[in-house]
Amino acid sequence: MTQLVLMVLSAQGMETALRIKAAYPGVAIYGLEGRVNGADQIYSNFGETLREHYRNGHAIAALCSAGITIRSLAPILENKGAEPPVLAIADDGSAVVPLLGGTTGVNVLARQLSTILDVSPAITTSGELRFGTCLLNPPAEFRLKNPEDGKRFIADLLAGKTVRIDGPAPWLEEARLPVDENGTMHIRVTPFDVLPQKSELVFHPKVAVIGVAGIASADDLKAALARAGIALASVACLAISEEDSAKASFHLTAAELDLPLRILAAKENDATDIVSAFIKEPVSLSGNGNLAIAIAATPADVTLAGHRRGRLAVIGLGPGDPDFMIPAVKQELQRAEDILGYETYVRMAGTFRSDQIIHMTDNREEMQRARHAFELAASGRSVVMISSGDPGVFAMAAAVVEALHESDNPAWHGVDLQILPGVSAALAAASRSGAPLGHDFCILSLSDNLKPWDIIEKRIALAAEADFAMAFYNPISKPRPWQLPRAIEILRQHRGPETPIVLGRDIGRPAETLRVITLDDLTPEQVDMRTVILVGSSLTQSFDRIDGGKWVYTPRWYGTKPAH
Repeated sequence: MTQLVLMVLSAQGMETALRIKAAYPGVAIYGLEGRVNGADQIYSNFGETLREHYRNGHAIAALCSAGITIRSLAPILENKGAEPPVLAIADDGSAVVPLLGGTTGVNVLARQLSTILDVSPAITTSGELRFGTCLLNPPAEFRLKNPEDGKRFIADLLAGKTVRIDGPAPWLEEARLPVDENGTMHIRVTPFDVLPQKSELVFHPKVAVIGVAGIASADDLKAALARAGIALASVACLAISEEDSAKASFHLTAAELDLPLRILAAKENDATDIVSAFIKEPVSLSGNGNLAIAIAATPADVTLAGHRRGRLAVIGLGPGDPDFMIPAVKQELQRAEDILGYETYVRMAGTFRSDQIIHMTDNREEMQRARHAFELAASGRSVVMISSGDPGVFAMAAAVVEALHESDNPAWHGVDLQILPGVSAALAAASRSGAPLGHDFCILSLSDNLKPWDIIEKRIALAAEADFAMAFYNPISKPRPWQLPRAIEILRQHRGPETPIVLGRDIGRPAETLRVITLDDLTPEQVDMRTVILVGSSLTQSFDRIDGGKWVYTPRWYGTKPAH
């Protein structure tokens, strides 16, 4: 299904959007700030947000009047062939109106959404109304070679000319085209790279599979296709064995040719064996042990064996407020099939679709969680590993990379591993209080679950001696109440009593609190495991805010203040 963005402007529109989302996987709901609650993402400017999605090629359904949508997009409408589908939907769901994207599937999308909403789509495309199909937008398993000739071709059919069809194309057989064996117009359905003739449309069916079991560049594959006379548009996928899935060259080649990559779980080492897994009875088969091409009779005869390349995204939610979450993280949460993480953090990530599988574990099961994520991703699934804050700061990124380092499984190394940053608690607390980390600083965890206390104590002392500003994570817990007092004792050996201290608790969450005190006033009773402690350097300053509280900052200069 097409990835779809729903632009919602009202509470009633949100109700309709939720009906669509329940039946259409992968939908992202964008709600207008101050007017819509419960959206996946909030926006403040309808026109700017709409144009951004349009430029990014997203299918868009705006739950508002067609006029608002048209006027918002009018300044950037240029290339008709490149436009994504755009629809207007009445906010009560009573009307679905295709606006743009006749050649990119807007009418197909309109019919899908109309079925969900139980209404009739307002399709006005003359060719589609007359013939029951859009020749410029064939099904996904066919590609029109010469779309530039399509408009004139449809106009001639509407004017009364007839057409003959060569090659299997079930969707054309079901249409209401004026078919005649002696027609002056011609539709040719072929996997071969032919040159369209006058009054002819050429469609390439996805019936070929390329199997590779050795080194092969994009140029090698193009040359092999040219020798066989096969159009690249007729290639359904590039297939490799699991043994080769960790080799970056195959992924780069598939990306360069814009081909899906399929990975066979079996350890095939012959290209003909690989393609045989996709096409049991090929019409033709050519190649050798390293590279082979098989052609099926119809797209339905191609079985997408194996699995796609899996993806594992290790994400940081930030401190808790969705506004702190970067857009790339929100996109990963939308695309994920499996979500893994500590239960508290998974619940912080928000609501999930019914088709997404949630795997919640105890916070101490990091390596088991990481290995489970790789097993899922290696099977071809899209997996998200959730951390709070930043995944690389006392969080899951280290465990995930360590699990990969320890594994010699090529399927794990073939996974598309992405690590996306988040706002760490120290940075969130720092931003709330000013700029206490404005110069050199370090971050230390006071937990000795994974490292000896004598190492922690040594690092506190050396960082304090070096005059770093510091952030303390995991500062105190019931099993280790003595550690924070010892850390304070060390700090007081190197810092004055007036050194600013920032205590940030649950920053970015509903129970957020922020206090600015001095080192002399710092006691363990003021702190718990949900508090991050920021310790100023010898130069860190604080002063009263006009609205109460204090600003804290560590100046960029050191020693002598520069002249301004």
